[in-house]
Parts: sequence; C-alpha cells; structure tokens
Amino acid sequence: MSSKEWKKVKLSEIAHLNYGKSLTSGIRKIGKVPVYSSSGITGWHDTALVNEDGIVIGRKGNVGSIFYADGPFYCIDTAYYIKKSELKCNIKYFYYLLKTLGLEKLNEDSAVPGLNRDTAHSQQFLYPEKIDAQNRIAEILSALDDKIELNRQTNATLEAIAQAIFKEWFVDFNFPGATGEMVESELGMIPKGWRVGKLGDVCKLIKGVSYKSSELQHSDSALVTLKSINRGGGFNNDGFKEYLGTFKTSQCLKEGDLIFAQTDITQNADVVGSPAIVENPFNYKNLVASLDIVKCEPTNEMPSSGTLYYFLQRQEFKDYCLSQTNGSTVLHLRSSEVPNYLMIIPYSSILREFNSTITPIRQIILENNQQNQILREIRDELLPKLMNGEIEV
Repeated sequence: MSSKEWKKVKLSEIAHLNYGKSLTSGIRKIGKVPVYSSSGITGWHDTALVNEDGIVIGRKGNVGSIFYADGPFYCIDTAYYIKKSELKCNIKYFYYLLKTLGLEKLNEDSAVPGLNRDTAHSQQFLYPEKIDAQNRIAEILSALDDKIELNRQTNATLEAIAQAIFKEWFVDFNFPGATGEMVESELGMIPKGWRVGKLGDVCKLIKGVSYKSSELQHSDSALVTLKSINRGGGFNNDGFKEYLGTFKTSQCLKEGDLIFAQTDITQNADVVGSPAIVENPFNYKNLVASLDIVKCEPTNEMPSSGTLYYFLQRQEFKDYCLSQTNGSTVLHLRSSEVPNYLMIIPYSSILREFNSTITPIRQIILENNQQNQILREIRDELLPKLMNGEIEV
C-alpha cells in the first residue's frame, strides 16, 4: 500500500472516548458481564453498560492502558470506552493503533495519574483510509494474539489437570496403591505411613536481596520482584528489574525454581503467600530474588520444586501466610514463621510418582510460555512498523 494512501488525522476524527460509569459495590450484582477498570477486568455484574464490542482506555490509575472488550461489558469511571458502532475504522486495527500512541505518558494529574480526554482526542497519527489495509493489519496482529491466547488457555487447562491430580491424591487420598487405612493426626485423618510435618522439613527458605533504586540499571542480571507473581499464583514475565547490585549465590534463581511472595500491596491481599515457578524468557545471566520474594529449595524429602509448588497452592497455605502478616497499606509476612506451617507429608514413593506424573505437564506449560514470549516479541516488533506504513500489506 502506497504511503500516499495514508492520511494524518486526529484521534477525535476516528473515535470518541466515552466516560465510564461508577459502579459501587453496593449496587453491583454478580452476573456474567465483565466489569472493566483501568486495570482490565476487575469483577462481574448482571447488567451491561455497552452491548457491543469496544475498547477500554485507562483514565485514572493505569493511565493509557488499552483493553479489547468483547461485548457486552461494563466500564467503570476510572476508564474511557469506545464503542465499535461509533468507530470510523476496523475496531481491531484501532485497538492495536492505540497501543502505539503512548497514551500512558499523557498523565496530567500530579496527585492521581489521569488522562485528559481532550488531550487524548488531540493525538495525531497516520491512518490508512482503505478498510482493506486496516483489515490486513488487524488480521496479522490478531493471528499472533490468537495463538498467544490459545497457548494461555491450553496452559490453564493443563494447570487445572495437575491441580485435579494433586487434589485426588493428596486431599481426597485416592492415590495409586491407596488401601484406605487411615490414622489420626494434628491435621485430621491421614493415610497410614504419611505424617504431619513442617514446611521447613521439606524445603529451605531463602530471603531475597535488599536493593537501592540507584542499582536498578541496565544489566545482564535481573531481580525477580513482587510483580513477577500473579494474583493467586503463577509467574509473570513483566516483573523483572535489571540490577547492578551485589547478591549472594544462594539468592540466585534459575528456571524451574520455586518462589512465593512475602509482601503484598493489593487491596484484597491476593499475592502474599502465592507461589510461582521461575521462568527466564529473556535469558538473563543472573536472576536474583528481591526482598519481596522468598526462594524455596526442596530437601531430599521433596522430589522437586514443581511438586512442592502444588502443596503451596493450597488455600491453607495462603490462609496461614495471611495470619502471619502485619502492616496496613503494605502487608509484610513474618518470614520466620513460614517454616512452621504444618502440612501433610506423604511417603517418598508417592511423591516421586506424583512428580513423574506432573513433570511432562509442567514442561508443556513452560514450552507454551516460551513460545508466547517469542510471539509477543514478533508482535511488538511488527506493531509500529505496520502502523506507520514501514511494512506494506
């Protein structure tokens, strides 16, 4: 497509940003309609504000964040929304275009980050007037995102399978070779031959490194931070901070290591005590646990980090960690108490068999995550070039 067929326009010529509407907890009714804020989906409601596909843009808080919303949906007042029917172009094309405008840099409120609507409407960009060009650009980028989403859904299914196996064996006690013979314990009835022990019996807990902001500079080493752990558990590749400071060898992490969060800044304490298996998609020379992270090194009694991960995914561990926190705005876990967490410890042969069962599952999850990282890098490299006409379609 010739560059002559591209036109410079203002955002307001193509789309209109509508204000979201307040939805307090007192009037919210649980339903099937996703509720969007500037942080994405933050809940559910029984009534939609928008009954078609749209785009949500962060107005307060996460300024300039961009989300594609499959309709119907509800947008609260920390965000703007754009309706598909009000757009003068392909909605998927415009969704990707918005990601290149740097809206997150347009903060005009010193107290609470805010995106002014007039400022957003005044942003200028090159725009292919032919709908065929918009469609082709959207198809290329959507194909990459669709594959990423398929891998994510596959991983969610695999994770659910592994969790179900864990529950069947270690909660319901229907494990291979189970005789049904039970004995009393501090944690209730458990299979004969199993025991109740402490977390400190099956792993060594290592605190992360304390660091200064001046040490966060370009480096081939990176800190694994609180942001590296998703709400409810699991690893997030967006949590790395490149780091030039010192650290102990024991604080280093490698792919496949187990960590959990010992602080929390979320409103509902969604992160503290949540475990994750470390990944290294950017191939840093050194990964280092930050002060918000605890590294778990399994002892000989626990066959792998992957096996221990499912024991720490239990709600009982989460509740115990919450009971050992202090602080109001920021929760801090008393790490000295974590080794005292009581847990059921099966005999070694059943732990090894479980490890052999879930290892192939975890390997597929890791490979899918690695593929997704490559796909994201391809998408992010193509995005600006497609949007400025450097790559013709």
